[in-house]
This record gives sequence, C-alpha cells and structure tokens, in this order.
Amino acid sequence: MEQKSNAFLEKEKIGKLMRKYSIPCIISLLVGALYNIVDQIFIANASYLGSYGNAANTVVFPLTVVALAIAVMIGDGCCAFVSISLGAGKKEDAHKSIGSSILLCIISSVMLTAIYLIFMEPILAFFGGKVNPETYACAKEYFFWITLGVPFYMFGQAMNPIIRSDGSPKFAMFATLAGAITNVILDPIFIFPMKMGMMGAAVATVIGQMLTAALSVWYLFHMKAVKLERGSFGLWGGLIRRFLALGITSFLSQISLVISMAAVQNMCTKYGAMDKIFGQPDYAQIPLAVLGIVMKFFQIAISAAVGIAAGCIPVVGYNVGAGRKNRAKTLFTYLLIAEAAVGAIALLIAEIFPGQLIGVFGAANESGYYTEFAVKSFRIYLCMMILATVNKGTFIYLQALGKAVQSTLISLTREIIFGVFLPIILPVFFGLDGVLYSFPAADILTFIFAAFIIRRTYKELGTGKDVPRQKAAAV
Repeated sequence: MEQKSNAFLEKEKIGKLMRKYSIPCIISLLVGALYNIVDQIFIANASYLGSYGNAANTVVFPLTVVALAIAVMIGDGCCAFVSISLGAGKKEDAHKSIGSSILLCIISSVMLTAIYLIFMEPILAFFGGKVNPETYACAKEYFFWITLGVPFYMFGQAMNPIIRSDGSPKFAMFATLAGAITNVILDPIFIFPMKMGMMGAAVATVIGQMLTAALSVWYLFHMKAVKLERGSFGLWGGLIRRFLALGITSFLSQISLVISMAAVQNMCTKYGAMDKIFGQPDYAQIPLAVLGIVMKFFQIAISAAVGIAAGCIPVVGYNVGAGRKNRAKTLFTYLLIAEAAVGAIALLIAEIFPGQLIGVFGAANESGYYTEFAVKSFRIYLCMMILATVNKGTFIYLQALGKAVQSTLISLTREIIFGVFLPIILPVFFGLDGVLYSFPAADILTFIFAAFIIRRTYKELGTGKDVPRQKAAAV
C-alpha cells in the first residue's frame, strides 16, 4: 500500500507546522515529567513519608534520567534520521532505522535494569541517599520498584519521537498522556488508603509506563509514512551509527545533567551538614528534599522548552533533507522567541509564587526552616530561566540540523564544565548558598558561548538559495 507523504513539511506555513508538532510534543513531555512530579507531590503530602520520602525521590530522580538519556539518544536520533531520510526520498533507510532502534532499545533497557539491581546500594549512596537512615530506606524501596519498570519506560520514551517523525504527534501525546493519567489515579490510592508508601508511588508509575509502552507497540503496526516489514528488524550497524550520531546530543544532554545533579546533590549534602540548622539530624534531609522540588519545577519549564524544540525536529530535518534552508532559518527565529517566552513565564512564577509552589509539596507538614530555605532556593536557583530555555532550544535545533558537534558543545559546556565545576567551587566561598548560585551562573556563562553559535548558524542558513531535492540527497 502506498504510504502517506510528509511533503507538506516543506510547503505548509512554518508557524502552523510549529504549532502542529510542538504543542503535542510539549504536552507529551510535560505529562512525562509529571510521572516523577506527581509521585513527589503525593509522597510529600503523606504524613508518614514527608520530607524523608521527598529526599528519597530526589535521590532516585537522576537514575531515571540515565534511562531517559539512553532512550532519547535512540528515539531522537532515529526521529531526526527518519525525517531527513524521508525528505531525501530514502524510505528503506527510514524503516530499517526504526527496526534497529526498537531492538537497540530493548537490549539496552534490559542491561540497565540488571546493572541497577546488582549495584543498587553504591548507586544510591553516590547520589546522597545515605544522608540519614530514614531517607535511605525510602530511597531503596522506591528505586527497586522503579527499576523493574525501566524497560517499559525506555521503550515508551524512545518510540515517542519516532511516532512523531511518522507524522503522528497527537498519538505520541496520547500514549504518554494515558500512562500519566493512570499514574495520577493510582498514586493517591496506593499511598493514602492502601498505605503502600514508596512502593505504592513506584508501582503506580510503572503501571502507567507499561500502558504507554503498549500503546506505542500498537502504533508501530499502524504507521503511516513508514511501513515496518520483517526485514526492518535487525541491528543494521551502518544505520545505527548514523542515527546514534544524531541522537548522541540528546544522550549527552541528559547524562551530563545526571553528572551535574550528582555534583549538586553531593555538595548539598556536604555543606548542609556544615550548616548550623541543617547540620542537625532532624533537619539533615531538608536541603536535599527542597532541591528536588526546585528541580521538579525546573523540569516542568524545561520540558515545555524541549517540547517546542523537539517538536520542530521532523520539520527541520525534512526541510534540510529537501534543501529548504530558508524555511529552516525562519523556524529557528520562531523557536528562539518561543523559548524566551517560556523562560519568562517560568521566571515570573518562580519569583512571585514560591510559597504557593512549596505548599503543593507538603510544606504544611514541615518546619519553618523547610519553607524559608525553599523560598530562597526558588528565587536564586531559577533566576536565569530565560537563558536556560534559550540554551536548551538552541542545542536541540542544532541537533535537528545535523550539527552534532556544535549541539554537543553547548550541552556539555552547560552541564559538565559549568554544571559540575561551579557547584563544587562556589560553596567554598558561599557555603550552602553557593550550591544555589551555581545554577544561574552556569546559564549565564553557557549563553555567552551559545550566542556565538546562534550567530554563526544564522549566517550559514542565510547563505545561498534553497537547493533542489536531488542535491540535498547527500545531506
């Protein structure tokens, strides 16, 4: 059967395409972010878990990001490669790359699950889980059950961008939304009347992830622009190397974030122990718990920013494959404006309503020290949100253009060079507050670097005229 064409991607108005692809992607990522956030909200408001459970959730969160890093490397890379292949008229490369990505995702997820189960205790300790015995017990219970769901989580996350590349952003959104709604329904049931604690929060999450994975499997048998065949499934080395090269930026972005979070969480634990308030055993978990809440709000804002940019990947990739550089340049302008707007909205909320945000995460059950430190953390940690969202959008757009080196440089600069170095250095001079200062400082320094790459990209996209499709086939 003749498959539907994605040729409208080089003909439809840029603004309309951006809305069509980015809005469902934003919703998908926001809903995906809600998995961990919803867990933390219900955990924080359960009096028998409170800030201990909150801190435990913060400890485990980076480990779910590791799974996400591998999944998006496969999914985003395949999405960009499929879009470029379809734009250049290479349908065989498109369907074989999807088959390879499915097998690669399954194999890597099983391996990661085994590693987590075998090395659970040292992994949790590395991310600050042993701040006190209560936090460690909660973290261990939560992590065990979350780990069992890793294969389902990774499969759903990897297939989501691939489904978008097939021209179905709404279904990709629906698959993620269905799983998240399931989690929201089950979380309060398992945590409150059933008193299942951290296990209940984790099991609710895993069930939602299983539903998303099942819906993704269904879609793979009903694809539109690309039709999977028995011959599609194989570990095609040449194709894998090509789409992983495009997805490596997504991987490095997420994995470098994990390294940054490890540095921040360890410094938070170290300098918290030196603080006259948080050095007391009863309050030792508060900095880690608060840090997790602030990071969850940041995750919501950055999910919107990433959603806008990631939704543009099929559009950019197709137009690059078709040789339409002028359209790619227009899209870049729209993207930067949208990213700045998202950052501005997040900044206003964080600066004006920190008390209300903390209230959602169970502040009423905690001491005044908890609320005071949380308000300060929101206002300092997130004060450069506009630059953070623009930086994020820029490196994802560069990835869609196939500029993996430039994209990777921005990501690694933010998360490794500044994201690890500054949280280690600044607390030496400012104590626990230095951990908070490290985040906006990293965004300012990264933007200075990103601005040069943005300017250079505009020049490249503005040179020459659009080339015919046959010349773009070599892209």
